[in-house]
Amino acid sequence: MEGGLPLVIAGPCSAETQSQTRETALALRDMGVKVFRAGVWKPRTMPGGFEGMGDAALPWLQAVKRDTGMLVATEVATVEHVHAALEAGIDILWIGARTTANPFAVQDIADALQGHEEVTVLVKNPVNPDLELWVGAIQRILGAGVTRLAAVHRGFSSAGAHIYRNDPQWHIPFELRRRAPAMTILCDPSHIGGKQEFIEPLSQLALDAGFDGLMIECHCNPSQALSDSAQQVTPQALKSILDRLVVRSGAPINDELGLLRQQIDDCDHELLAVLARRMSVSREIGLFKKAHNLRVVQPARYQEVMRARMAEAAQLGLTEDFTQLIMQAIHEESVRQQLDLLNNS
Repeated sequence: MEGGLPLVIAGPCSAETQSQTRETALALRDMGVKVFRAGVWKPRTMPGGFEGMGDAALPWLQAVKRDTGMLVATEVATVEHVHAALEAGIDILWIGARTTANPFAVQDIADALQGHEEVTVLVKNPVNPDLELWVGAIQRILGAGVTRLAAVHRGFSSAGAHIYRNDPQWHIPFELRRRAPAMTILCDPSHIGGKQEFIEPLSQLALDAGFDGLMIECHCNPSQALSDSAQQVTPQALKSILDRLVVRSGAPINDELGLLRQQIDDCDHELLAVLARRMSVSREIGLFKKAHNLRVVQPARYQEVMRARMAEAAQLGLTEDFTQLIMQAIHEESVRQQLDLLNNS
């Protein structure tokens, strides 16, 4: 990496087997990575999925620490997790997005950390874009006497189709930086992007924005991973990514202009997601018209929609010409997709 390697925390989403954990760790050590991450307890949205190997995987992390000299990190979500991880000598604990959103759970974890100033704690942003929840979680951990603490930006959950797995909403970690200039803030491009191909560009953007390091999921055989296989890269791929990243000199772009530009990018992502959902509904309408032998173009409906949207746009401060241009383009694309359905029957 040009300009020097920043802090990189890497390792598999989950410690699945002792051999998988060891093989990945050795490869990362040989690359110069100093911190190995692996989930032991995995919170899943739906029951029945792979929820980690639990306490049985802790000796595997102990072996990585002993045999490689790397620091080891894992996620904790309960008091029992904290006690087990501390007893196993885990160096770094992270609080996941689902847990950060629950102040009661965070307070329980904070209470369990009392008297353990030696441990480092990472606090991921909550699943929803609520800066106050994130700040509150950080304050609870600080209140327990933990001084070695960092925040991790992993994006925010959102409904519907999106380019990224999690919406970055970069202005939120930028505001956290403004409030806490001394806070170490890492970026987790794996969870933001959700796909291997997004890790490099998101990592570069994070470095350009002044983040202090990266937390990246890396697996010796991603295609066989038991969780989050699409967003994990091999150690060899990670090395190539890190070699191409550039740490630029000078001030980061998280100044006022950079923040405004990032908000523009966020708006564009939202616009594209909304348009994709609208076209999905249009195709459903096309299937209905086809099944009921209805014409694709419905002039009366079109005029009704245009009148309503023009009135709404005027209230929002948008000009008539601009609104008409946009709505006509959307209508034409909707008609085109419906005609494709009809002609490809």
